[in-house]
Amino acid sequence: MSKPSLFSAAAVLALIATAASAQDAPLIQVAAIDEVIVEGRYLSLDKLNAVKTPTPIIDIPQSLSIISDDQIADQSFLNIGDVLRYTPGLSISQGEGHRDAIIIRGNETTADFFIDGLRDDVQYFRPLYNLEQIEILRGANALLFGRGGGGGVINRVTKRPDYEDQFAGLTASIDTFGAYNLAGDVNYAAGDSVAFRLNAFYEGLNNHRDYFDGERYAVNPTLAFQATPDTEVLFSYEYVNDDRVVDRGVPSVAVADGPDIPLEGYDNTFFGSADQNRTTLEAHILRGRIDHSFSEIMRGNLTVQYADYDKFYQNIYAAGFDAANSMVTLDGYQDFTDRRNLIVQANLVSEFQTGPFSHTVLLGAEYGDQDTTNSRNDNAFAVNDDDQITILFTDPLVIPAFAFSDPARNTASEVAFTSVYIQDQIDITDNFIVILGGRYDRFEIDANDIAAGAAFSRTDEEVTPRLGAIFKPADNVSFYASYSETFLPRSGDQFLTLDLDAESTRPQFFKNKEIGAKWDIKPELSFTAALFELNRESFTSVDPEDPAQLIIINGSETKGFELALTGRLTDRWLISSGYSYLDGEVDIVDGGGADGNRTRQTPEHMFSIWNNVQVTDALGFGLGATYQESFFVNEDNAVEVPSFVRVDAALYYDVNDRIRLQVNLENLLNEDYFPDAHSNDNISTGEPVNARFTISSRF
Repeated sequence: MSKPSLFSAAAVLALIATAASAQDAPLIQVAAIDEVIVEGRYLSLDKLNAVKTPTPIIDIPQSLSIISDDQIADQSFLNIGDVLRYTPGLSISQGEGHRDAIIIRGNETTADFFIDGLRDDVQYFRPLYNLEQIEILRGANALLFGRGGGGGVINRVTKRPDYEDQFAGLTASIDTFGAYNLAGDVNYAAGDSVAFRLNAFYEGLNNHRDYFDGERYAVNPTLAFQATPDTEVLFSYEYVNDDRVVDRGVPSVAVADGPDIPLEGYDNTFFGSADQNRTTLEAHILRGRIDHSFSEIMRGNLTVQYADYDKFYQNIYAAGFDAANSMVTLDGYQDFTDRRNLIVQANLVSEFQTGPFSHTVLLGAEYGDQDTTNSRNDNAFAVNDDDQITILFTDPLVIPAFAFSDPARNTASEVAFTSVYIQDQIDITDNFIVILGGRYDRFEIDANDIAAGAAFSRTDEEVTPRLGAIFKPADNVSFYASYSETFLPRSGDQFLTLDLDAESTRPQFFKNKEIGAKWDIKPELSFTAALFELNRESFTSVDPEDPAQLIIINGSETKGFELALTGRLTDRWLISSGYSYLDGEVDIVDGGGADGNRTRQTPEHMFSIWNNVQVTDALGFGLGATYQESFFVNEDNAVEVPSFVRVDAALYYDVNDRIRLQVNLENLLNEDYFPDAHSNDNISTGEPVNARFTISSRF
């Protein structure tokens, strides 16, 4: 694919940098950029890539959440699912037991994940061992992140080397299921201008489910140095390895009145093959970044990331359950994905004045090249030479002989995308701020269906706007309104749905309208509220009757509001709480019969709260709960997962200033619940009451 647009974008950046730093511009007054200290109150250029301008959260016209590394440790979060259960407006999808999958404002995604602001879209379980914090931005985010992100995005921010400290940290934990985790964090500063940091972890997997086990580990060395007083260079490499059993939960059963419900009483029963249900991942992620201050009014960064992902999974799973005759239907397949991502991103941020107006301008360009191969083999049972079979239900299952021997898909795709974006935050007065921005994206895909002997290609060029207005009656209070758009190519977020019909259709668009308020009650306590409407155009979803096929949904709309109170109520009492109301509705499903149904896996009401109280200088405790109302698994609304409340607690004791002992209790009241699902017959069962014991040290 041709890459002239990448060089054009770089040339534009260079020209603007030269012009903006010129000393003879008569209408521009210099305003020095202060260094931003990130304490959970900023999405800054230096520390974070989610919003690339040094703007306080109170001045951002968007609903967002920041989960710090302290909160991750205090609540003993080990994966993205743990985090999102305590975040309003988001819920977890099962991801077929081998990947992160999330629902943001009624929209499911497996690809809207970013690491330090760069796309991380392969399907896998992302570890948390090396994170400074997690940023969750709700609503369409094309200007900052490009395609996708219709409901929002999740950006993981990794730990950086510290020039001013030398330390070594070690954490070890084990839970009552036998799962354990070891993690290390070492920082070495060589003088004032060179620092090295190493994060690593190993995890032995286990839970309440029969036959589930596995392991994963990762290592992330990072080197940073000051090349000049105005220039910092950073190199990072991460290796991730994950090997675990694929568990897709339990099927649903029919009831006399109303929709089907999950099968109860078999929380531990494994509806798969203990020997053959497996997934593996091996990932190499290399990143280089340069930050440079051009002048008192301008600074910027250039990041290059290369990532190589090798993903495999295979599984037998439940595809139906006949409770009256005690019969279960099984299905299965095997899948291979190999993807190589090359992403180059450059950003310039400048602060200046034109007459009475103050400007914070972001100008950026991004180029990406993604090569993917994917193949799938259907399962075939020996007794009937079919991919499905119905057998007598026993616990454990006695599964007839089978093999993943029927080729079902073999594709290769090359994607190239080029983007240029600009945003101007204009301080009209001390009380009124306007944000105007837009992004141009060119998305090219060449796909080869090797099995069918057919080749497809498509190029999309889209311009998406971002508009916002902020009124601040006081420095600690803001009211905002915003409008934003994003798009998703018809090839989908994993480039697997391009065919002759889709070749002639334009991308699907998402439009987000939002108003909200933010109030910093005091320096370390904030309240936020957001009211929004998110519209999505035609998209595809899994066919409830045949999970191997897709159906077309002509659109959906999600309306709702979100509330959050986070921070310190007192010097010894920290709170993190949130509530969301989501009214998601499907317009029309291909074939009729579902107009007006609720969107998939979108609980109408969700609430969470976590309290961390320091009783003495050495002793503290945590207490919280998460509530999720019932939801329908798919757009057909044939299966309803019941609501639940889960209560969690923790106890902390600091032996001294270097060693902490910690106990986390999950599901304290032993609630029997179903936290998430993938399809109508793949529904996860919640863990019973369990405890995790942790010792952490820092020297």
